[in-house]
Amino acid sequence: MPYDIRSQQQAIRGMMRAVEAAVYKPLTGLTVEAWATKEPVSYADRQTGRHLSLKPGDKWGDLFDCAWFHFTGTVPEECAGQQVVLLIDVNGEACVVDSAGNPVQGLTNVNSVFDTSLGKPGKRVVLFAAPAKGGEKVSIWADAGCNDLLGEIHENGTLKEALIAIKYPTMSQLFYDIEVLNELLGQLPQDSARACSIRTALYDASHIMRDYTEDEAKEARAILAPELAKKGGDSSLTISAIGHAHIDLAWLWPIRETIRKGARTFSTTLSFMDRYPDYVFGASQPQLYQWMKDNYPSVYEQIKAKVAEGRWEVQGAMWVEADTNVPSGESLVRQLLYGKRFFRKEFGIDVKSLWLPDVFGYSGALPQLLKQADVDYFMTQKLSWNVVNRHPHHTFRWRGIDGSEVLAHMIPEETYNSPAAPRSLVKSEKNFSDKGTSDACLMLFGIGDGGGGPGEEHLERLAREKDLAGLPPLKQEFSADFFEKIAPKTSSYPVWSGELYLEKHQGTYTSQGRNKRWNRRMELALRDCEWLNTWAHQSVDAKYPAADLEKLWKETLLYQFHDILPGSSITRVYEESRARYKEMFKQTESLVKNAGESLLAKIDTSAMKQPAVVLNALSWERDGFVQVDKKWAYVHVPSFGYTAIDTAKLDTDYKPVTAASEKLENDKLCVKFNADGSISSVWDKELNREALAAGEVANKLAVYEDNGDGWDFPLDYDKKAPAYFKLESSKAAVDGPKATVEQVYKFNDSTFTQEISLVAGSRRIDFTTNVDWRETHKMLRTSFPVAVKSDYATCEVQFGNIKRPTHRNTSWDQAKVEVCAQKWVDISDRGYGVAVLNTGKYGYKTLGNTIDINLLRSATYPDPVTDKGQHEFTYSLFPHTGDHVEGCVVKEAYELNVPMRLSSVDSHPGTLPEMASFCSVDSPHIIVETIKKAEDSDAVIVRLYEAHGASGSAKVTMGFPVKSASKVNLLEESPEKVKNEGNVIQFAFQPFEVITLAVEAK
Repeated sequence: MPYDIRSQQQAIRGMMRAVEAAVYKPLTGLTVEAWATKEPVSYADRQTGRHLSLKPGDKWGDLFDCAWFHFTGTVPEECAGQQVVLLIDVNGEACVVDSAGNPVQGLTNVNSVFDTSLGKPGKRVVLFAAPAKGGEKVSIWADAGCNDLLGEIHENGTLKEALIAIKYPTMSQLFYDIEVLNELLGQLPQDSARACSIRTALYDASHIMRDYTEDEAKEARAILAPELAKKGGDSSLTISAIGHAHIDLAWLWPIRETIRKGARTFSTTLSFMDRYPDYVFGASQPQLYQWMKDNYPSVYEQIKAKVAEGRWEVQGAMWVEADTNVPSGESLVRQLLYGKRFFRKEFGIDVKSLWLPDVFGYSGALPQLLKQADVDYFMTQKLSWNVVNRHPHHTFRWRGIDGSEVLAHMIPEETYNSPAAPRSLVKSEKNFSDKGTSDACLMLFGIGDGGGGPGEEHLERLAREKDLAGLPPLKQEFSADFFEKIAPKTSSYPVWSGELYLEKHQGTYTSQGRNKRWNRRMELALRDCEWLNTWAHQSVDAKYPAADLEKLWKETLLYQFHDILPGSSITRVYEESRARYKEMFKQTESLVKNAGESLLAKIDTSAMKQPAVVLNALSWERDGFVQVDKKWAYVHVPSFGYTAIDTAKLDTDYKPVTAASEKLENDKLCVKFNADGSISSVWDKELNREALAAGEVANKLAVYEDNGDGWDFPLDYDKKAPAYFKLESSKAAVDGPKATVEQVYKFNDSTFTQEISLVAGSRRIDFTTNVDWRETHKMLRTSFPVAVKSDYATCEVQFGNIKRPTHRNTSWDQAKVEVCAQKWVDISDRGYGVAVLNTGKYGYKTLGNTIDINLLRSATYPDPVTDKGQHEFTYSLFPHTGDHVEGCVVKEAYELNVPMRLSSVDSHPGTLPEMASFCSVDSPHIIVETIKKAEDSDAVIVRLYEAHGASGSAKVTMGFPVKSASKVNLLEESPEKVKNEGNVIQFAFQPFEVITLAVEAK
């Protein structure tokens, strides 16, 4: 009868609210003192800040201020024999410490911004005595931050609560009994026998509760116990649950606060592990563990003990939970190399899974890298955020661009902040796409980002849900155990081939462009640094700076975290990281200089009057112009090598170039400009054809409205016509073999200066750009409509490329409004093509015959001044014969990003010849990406990849006698001998294969 059911439900809800309120009995306030500072200080310095005496309602700080709190008081005599707790809420995050200043427990304010459908974020209870004697003195210190778990300030940074209270344990247990059964009731058909039985028991229990005493609670629990004891029986789905606290290493707070969030979260986890023997927890990111080791050694040692006990799982093979769209292939390798090595060294554990629950899309290059790093499994949930298409699988085989496969699982609950409530289990079962094929799924429970991970509520619910009739059975266990459980049926799981594209957050390919440019510069500078230092170490016995390089790499990897590099953090994160990039780049270039000088000092330049040395850091011979003292020389430099030249005898013979405001021309191309500065024609003189589409213009600087945020821009932004930068001036010049037109544009308060250049003998048009960007909620784009028809654009990804549609036939095509590419995007047919290259831009739209590149955005959240200020970058237009393979697009993009280096030297004798190569390869399909010293030996590591989707064989020639060569994995292990004759190494390759060679010198 509906009326009776409603009456019962009303009574049950009323009982639950009243029981919750009766768990704690506040008795008396604590005395509160605080010492406030702008930045964190140590426990030893805890009383050096501004002293405050506080009572609830008093302000103690502004956003991200810090303070050491001291709570004192006396336990009332009436508490004798009772459980006594402290209820503390400082309207921020805090960490209670012991008498030595070591973290004991984290606290989070009740008012924290959080999706309350996933749970209540507040952690305000500090256990003090169980039982108390009465009269005990309270003296508690806590290190606090004036921010909630999502980087916001609440109630103007005031103290909210500081009390001594009694906790009634039976009442607390009754609350969780009621909560679990009542929620289970809501998940069942209301006329089912199970629902009726639960409803009756809850209703009967409500009649017991009148004065809300412990005795009444005990009696009510006895009525509910039979319902909680009913087992689920055999099930077709088992849920593996593990405690989790997703911690963004920076986002709506600075990195320094993340370190403190880690201490709060992990100390809370450790305290709950002592109370709940079934509780297992996992945490990823070696960087976070390293911070604990450096800043909170007592917490770190406790973590190590729990790992050894089998209670704490170290997760994720990467150094951080990195973005996988923008970082280079070698960066992804180093994420895996340093991540795996850390967990092995510190914990003796070889992590087998990649743990990326919150990353904005996943490169198709990843499966191969994972397999080569001995990583078999991949976990995420982010694809549930798709806005057009539902990803069809939760358990599947993910196949990469080279054909490698890993076993992937996407959490069916679609959150890593599960409340571990009955609705969580029901949603997991209902959502799981692969029921019938797989009989297990994963659940991550707890509150992250400073919420302290799982709380009492999560663990009490789980204790009642292990095998509860009406729910799928649940077991707390490691994710590694889950994957090993489902792995035997891998062959029966469906396949997803290629990238895992996220239909959201496309703005992250462009936001915070200066950080993206710095990241590219650091990746390339480290590349140069490693090969030059390897050569110097090998040939002139210079010391290899391994420790310095590892430190620089790890900090570069930190800033690739998925809320830093993509552009979705607050202002302070970018101000601090850009300052560090500048210093890191300076340090790296100093190491490059040291290695170069040690080599240059050994080159015989005694026959030269004014010697200089040109270095080539690419794996093919290069011919090109270098400028020396305002003069130009055309030089030939071998692969990964150098050429010494006499600048007193420069060969300055080159074909003429011309420049005018309306035209640039060399022997290959003729570029014509409209009066507004845009390009009307790119005539290919060699092939006697136009590169641009008839009747259309290129490089017209379009400014669109963009009312998005750091993650997203409106997907229909182009439905409204853009405004355009206005040309203010145009100036042409010829400098030797280089013809340029310098154009200056204005838009509102923004200035755009561009040097468009052609060099004799080159088919590449460079757009060297400086922008003073002052816009708000605007997006700057430029486009190149090309005279080529193709259904697909070829886009470079790490260690290869993928084809993406230039049409919108299907919903999957329509969702790809913006796509991400590394150094180039190309549209080609069999006979001709045009590519757009870049030095640090990643967002593209490829629609019809147009390559459209996203240059700048100006969102105001979470960074109110996103990208305002100076920007420097280059993009290039590269018309070519044939497709991207025949046209050598890959090599041209590398040459744009890795210019030859020139150094002047003194004339001197030496033991090295005037020209030499350290490493070369004979196949046009093979790119040598990395040359470095091995991590654990003096072997030379040569990492190369097949760039075009071809198979074959190749030879690598080293510039030193080779004792032996082996093919190794990305961890530089599992050697397989490869054939070498002298200094020539032979090997076979497959499409997009990454090959790492370990070469030992004689």
